[in-house]
Amino acid sequence: MPGHFEPLPGGGAAVALDDVEISIIRSLAVQLLELIGPGPGADAPDDPLAELFAEGPSEPPADPVLRRLFPDAYSDPEQAPASPAEAEERLAHSAEFRRFTENDLRAGKRESALTVIRTLDALTPVDDGGAVLELSPQESRQWLGALNDLRLAIGARLEITDEDDTDLLYRLPEEDPRKPMVLAYLWLGGLQETLVTTLMP
Repeated sequence: MPGHFEPLPGGGAAVALDDVEISIIRSLAVQLLELIGPGPGADAPDDPLAELFAEGPSEPPADPVLRRLFPDAYSDPEQAPASPAEAEERLAHSAEFRRFTENDLRAGKRESALTVIRTLDALTPVDDGGAVLELSPQESRQWLGALNDLRLAIGARLEITDEDDTDLLYRLPEEDPRKPMVLAYLWLGGLQETLVTTLMP
């Protein structure tokens, strides 16, 4: 079990994590929460309907990480618009889609990151350090979403756009300042892959 998820009887998944791994994942989840930001109703906590009826932004985020986490719905990097009119139409559709969906997407990503933090905080340490994390099926799915978001965020910071970029990162010299981030990216990918496997029917 060390280093990879395994299925639990009746659903869910478990993984053994040492103290350093727990600290790294928790820190990354907290940073992700800070990046995503509070909900739209945070300024009006006495109004429970504020977040429900708040409209989201219509413009893409300026931060490249947030653009990776919340991409335009109608943009296709593989297919350029046939005309300026089509490009304008795509922008209009993307803005409208973002306005009505981004708040819900952010809320889902916040909840997944919070689940990671809560489940790590609830761990009981074992004698030799670290702990065994056991997740319910629902928590497993939220962890999967959070791991994916963390890898997207780190990938955006590393400017990874395709598989060739990942191959180049494997060959970075130890003194490269990006090396720790690369190692985290690859490690989270391994965790994500084994979690996907445990959730497959």
